[in-house]
Amino acid sequence: MAIVNTGNDLVAPILQSGWTVVSDGFGLHTSVSVYKADTTSALTAFLVKGTAHPDPSYTYLKIDKWRISWDALDIATVTVDYVGIDPSVNSGVRTNPNTSAANGLTSEPITSHPNFFTADPLFSGVIAGAGPYTQSSLGPIVKTKTAPIKDTQSYIGSNGSCFESQNGGRFIGFVDPSFPSLYGKTNYLASTTSYSGVIYSTTLADVQALLALLNTATATTSWGAAFQLLPAWAPIGTVAGVGHKNLLSQVNVEQFGALYKINYEIRYSKTGWSNKVYTNI
Repeated sequence: MAIVNTGNDLVAPILQSGWTVVSDGFGLHTSVSVYKADTTSALTAFLVKGTAHPDPSYTYLKIDKWRISWDALDIATVTVDYVGIDPSVNSGVRTNPNTSAANGLTSEPITSHPNFFTADPLFSGVIAGAGPYTQSSLGPIVKTKTAPIKDTQSYIGSNGSCFESQNGGRFIGFVDPSFPSLYGKTNYLASTTSYSGVIYSTTLADVQALLALLNTATATTSWGAAFQLLPAWAPIGTVAGVGHKNLLSQVNVEQFGALYKINYEIRYSKTGWSNKVYTNI
């Protein structure tokens, strides 16, 4: 029996009722919209990445990806995923940052401890002290650095800390077993905080600006006037004489519909990122 066609010929795809728009709470909107079309329709002209949604209120939504089901009776079901930025959020140019924090401990050299050379009131007594240190037979024999070159005893600071010269030089280790909590130790567990986040932008200029800001430190929640990347609850600030506390350490970019999806990472240091090593803005 031949097919009898009645009603709309579906040459132009018809948007079906029940299509949805979902907000992520940070300004990103996504939509799943279903169309019906005749299997002979020129769907490739319609299904172009970046094409706007047909509803006049949602033209800021653009095609990201699609799939086609070839159904019975010469009908194709086309399911299209759209993405866009809410026009009421940052004028629709970029989303607000969606940021999470990871906190933990990581192994660091004991010499980088803030209480190693200079006493920090947060701790009970300085670890090694600033010197000058005293020669002792507890440590290994070392060679002098100036002529005449000869073997000599190494130097001991607080808690059995051992150095190659009176005023410091190379740190050899903790060599006095009467300080068992430090004896033989070379590292300690330091707290570490990092942030990972994502923003979406409509402009290539945002991508290029953030890539240019990679490896820069700030004392606020923002990098430049445009990019607030940290939430209000994140610790911020600067350490006098050292540098700012938050460093933009990673920027990754991919295209998402007609948007740029920018994933970033920020590293926090309560002792500051040295402005002699990192650009502080």
